[in-house]
Amino acid sequence: MSKRLKSEYDLVIVGSGIAGLSFALKVAEAGYRVAIFTKKDKAESNTNYAQGGIAAVTSAGDDLEKHVVDTMEAGDGLCDSQVVREVLKDGPERIKDLIQLGVSFSSLDDGRISLGKEGGHSKRRVLHVKDVTGKAIEKALLSNIAKQGVTLFEHFFAIDLVTSRKARKLGVKVEGSGDRVMGLYLYDANKERVVTVAAPIVLLATGGAGQTYLYTTNPSIATGDGVAMASRAGLPAMNLEFIQFHPTTLHSQCGDRFLITEAVRGEGVKLIDSKRKPFLKKYHPLADLAPRDVVARAIDREMKRSGAPFVRLDTPRMKGSFPKRFPNVYENCLKQGVDAVIDPIPVVPAAHYSCGGIPTEIDCSTKLKGLFACGEVACTGLHGANRLASNSLLEAVVMAHRGAEAVCSFLQDRKKEKVFLPEWVDGDVPASDERVVLSHNLDELKRTMWDYVGIVRSTKRLERARSRLRNLEREINEYYWNAKVDLSLLEVRNLVCVAELIVRSALKRKESRGLHYTLDYPHLAEEAENTLVPPLRR
Repeated sequence: MSKRLKSEYDLVIVGSGIAGLSFALKVAEAGYRVAIFTKKDKAESNTNYAQGGIAAVTSAGDDLEKHVVDTMEAGDGLCDSQVVREVLKDGPERIKDLIQLGVSFSSLDDGRISLGKEGGHSKRRVLHVKDVTGKAIEKALLSNIAKQGVTLFEHFFAIDLVTSRKARKLGVKVEGSGDRVMGLYLYDANKERVVTVAAPIVLLATGGAGQTYLYTTNPSIATGDGVAMASRAGLPAMNLEFIQFHPTTLHSQCGDRFLITEAVRGEGVKLIDSKRKPFLKKYHPLADLAPRDVVARAIDREMKRSGAPFVRLDTPRMKGSFPKRFPNVYENCLKQGVDAVIDPIPVVPAAHYSCGGIPTEIDCSTKLKGLFACGEVACTGLHGANRLASNSLLEAVVMAHRGAEAVCSFLQDRKKEKVFLPEWVDGDVPASDERVVLSHNLDELKRTMWDYVGIVRSTKRLERARSRLRNLEREINEYYWNAKVDLSLLEVRNLVCVAELIVRSALKRKESRGLHYTLDYPHLAEEAENTLVPPLRR
């Protein structure tokens, strides 16, 4: 049976990862009308690719204070201590929620939950479902979403938020003063048309922006849509210079960057150089379990020093247990001709996670009334300058729970009104007319970010990137305002917006901290401050 698209909902969610699904489930349980829009298939999200697990204090040998210290140390002075404590404190209860929803975490032979250890963690505290944790959580959430009657629309791309400021500007009479969310424009790829949906609350749960880079572990959907939409709606972005490069992704001739979970090193596997010798001890006391920014820079330096195109993970040291503990990784390596039981896995860093995003409160609310953000798209203060491994799935479920409570309270108290949204006006030029130009623009954008805004930066490189991105932005936006929109055009428009915000953030930080390392300012500044960049209104 086909789903009927209504003109108005109580809550519209953009994105179907762990953040959006968890949020939807709790608001729907309170009896409100919830719709989720996702631009690809419902299970296609960064969550679905999360291998490592979800970090929480669940064992007698661990405690909250240890998790707090590990998170703060990884964040390199920029974590919000209150947010850290609140999120980590709620972790164990949210784990219980996931178990009740049907997530079956891996267990030991004696029945206890199996806990992994990853870089930056002082204790084993990472719950996992072998090496497909995200996929297992997503499956459980989707199953429960269906039971609650939440409508999930696939192949709908959120173009822009409709705000009261924008509506007034277009001549629509709006009650009240100030700016607030009224709904959004969505491109229905099934019918190749733009639809307008009204809602007093919109949740952005669109994930990250890994596709701004030439090499990334992220799926093709990670194009920074939420941050770009929020910027165009007048919101600033925070700490976007902190792009986490996952240290270990499979090096292959075809250019794919399949993630090799950090939990592999948590099981004692070491990174080795071209002479097959471990090298991380000379970069950090924790060696192979150092924070990701340290490991990624160390690999980058070793590759440049030796001229080798990769380093290796010495997986044969697991003596045949690798396929059982990491079946997904093992199978994907085999497809690329690497038997991890016999041969060390060749690995290189790749763009993985954005620690910055839309600034939010601890209830997911933003400065724009009615707009909430949750998951990787948001900047809550938990991660600071560098995310501690496996804290992201934890943040998503904890913040979704808190945000859903705030949304239900908002909906209960709101005064209902009839909303009229300005109609969408499309361009005249068929999108296919300039497809080759758009493809070249995308390739230039990705290479510019990889070459100039990567693991190691300099002011000169960043300024070069800014100059090239501004030219691309002008070309793409000129095309956007004249052409009929389609998915590829909308994604490239968002990518260039987010890339420009990343570069602007990086240029504002005159120090090296966490994931942002610049040759011109190699030391920490005296005070740790967040970076806020103003919106790019188009």
